[in-house]
Amino acid sequence: MATLPLRTYQMRSRSSSNPYLMTFAAFIAVFVLMPVVALIYLAFSGDTGEWPHLIRYVIPGALWTTVLLLLGVALLAGTMGVLSAWLVVSFEFPMRRVFSWALVLPFAVPTYLAAYAYGEFLDFTGPPQSLIRGLFGFESGREYWFPQVRSLPGAILVLSVVLYPYIYLTTRALFLMQSKSAQDVARTLGAGPFSVFWRIQLPMARPALVIGLTLALMETLNDIGAVEYLGVNTLTFAIFDTWLNRGNLAGAAQMACAMLFIALCAVLAERWGRRRQRFGASRTTGAVHDAVPLPLFGIRRWIAFVLCSLPILLGFGVPAYVLGGYAIKRLDQLLTDRIYFALLDSLIVSSATALCTVALAFVLAYAARVSSGPLVALTARIASFGYAIPGTVLAIGVLIPLAAADNWLNTITQSYLGMTVGLLLTGSGFAIVYACSVRFLTMAEGSIDSGFQKLSPHLDMAARTLGRNASQTLHVVLLPMMRPAVITAALLVFVDTLKELSATLLLRPFNFNTLATLVYEDASRARVEDASVAALIIVLAGIIPVILVSRSFVKNTGKARHLQSGYGVR
Repeated sequence: MATLPLRTYQMRSRSSSNPYLMTFAAFIAVFVLMPVVALIYLAFSGDTGEWPHLIRYVIPGALWTTVLLLLGVALLAGTMGVLSAWLVVSFEFPMRRVFSWALVLPFAVPTYLAAYAYGEFLDFTGPPQSLIRGLFGFESGREYWFPQVRSLPGAILVLSVVLYPYIYLTTRALFLMQSKSAQDVARTLGAGPFSVFWRIQLPMARPALVIGLTLALMETLNDIGAVEYLGVNTLTFAIFDTWLNRGNLAGAAQMACAMLFIALCAVLAERWGRRRQRFGASRTTGAVHDAVPLPLFGIRRWIAFVLCSLPILLGFGVPAYVLGGYAIKRLDQLLTDRIYFALLDSLIVSSATALCTVALAFVLAYAARVSSGPLVALTARIASFGYAIPGTVLAIGVLIPLAAADNWLNTITQSYLGMTVGLLLTGSGFAIVYACSVRFLTMAEGSIDSGFQKLSPHLDMAARTLGRNASQTLHVVLLPMMRPAVITAALLVFVDTLKELSATLLLRPFNFNTLATLVYEDASRARVEDASVAALIIVLAGIIPVILVSRSFVKNTGKARHLQSGYGVR
């Protein structure tokens, strides 16, 4: 008899729909889709006179460069992420526990800061070329060959060393969840460690690898500061150049639609390709908890040490060395109005975006918890689409409806009040907040939804049987327990907005600079030294969520036991 009320409550809570909650969920769908609809409208209603020129001279080269860049980043970042994750999970070698969290440090370095740092580090006066001239007695750069960082291979290297943590985190998590039984059986049949990895561990980790690669490639598409500085003409930069330098907003919108269509087709093709595949990622046996890394001996342990050290040195060490060295000599900039106002603008925009995004994400996650209606599922799908839209494309889509709203407001106030209110939306930081909220809504919703999944639905049922209504259950029971997940989501969105350059660069009003745009302005004038203080603030702020992410993954490892040396890999 006691199970009847709980079952009845569960069926009613999942089938009934709160009209206010459903209305807000529908508003979120419109909130995300409006820039896309506006972008498509502008692309088809604008002047198509320059489209033949774009098709003939601009798009083919930019598209080919973008494809090569994506393939290069997928190969290099994927190799670095998967290899390092496999090593720290499967083997014991010097500093393995330090590497398990330190390999995430490049997350704190935005792609454009890494490009600026590598441009200085590999320059003629940088440490590598200075060392070559000192060792061999060269006096000019014409006497020896040195690879150019301002090139497509240079862009692939720079983007890969700061984006590989996406692949590292997702594949490491799945490696930890894989059952040890299949690996042990393969070893008893004579398979070596690499054969086990290639035939068993890697195929089982394919879903995580695909997710990590997708995130890394979306960031590659979104980048504009790094590719512009390194002289790589991608589709994103072509859109930026067509809009600002050529003054052709309609042409930029048309290119943006083409880019959005390609990205959508790629995502759908990947999902269709694995539509019949099923992967089990749950821990099903106690052997998983007893799984321990195999000790490496001899030269192999030092090879593993070097392979895990290189990504950290390249992705975090070089930018920290260059930017930190410049910043130490210019600490007096911290007292200047230029840095102060840029920091203030960054804090305002990032805080507003974090509050807005977390509120929308919480509604989505809570609606998914209490209702299984098709509208909630559709809204969640639409919300996840925002992260796949590059910032440059999103900026165009956001600008159109907000500019129309500004014009409408000015018409109304002029008619009834005899005055205009100016550009309230596009002339303030509201447009940046809107674009970043759409882009990072997926991140916040994922974090909050994970927090909800850790709370048993029986908590809701128990509160309701004790006389609490849905609103009281939410405020008294769920919200206090969800505080860590909400804070984590807000912090992640805050720091990502602080680092965002593409949308901020295109949507910022006059005399409005964030730390990211301030760094971009100085670097575009070949004054990376002057941008070092602002760049270092961004990096230091980015370390905070990196530590949180690392700790959340380390908690899943549990306590590992060392095997006897006879079971090691020699």
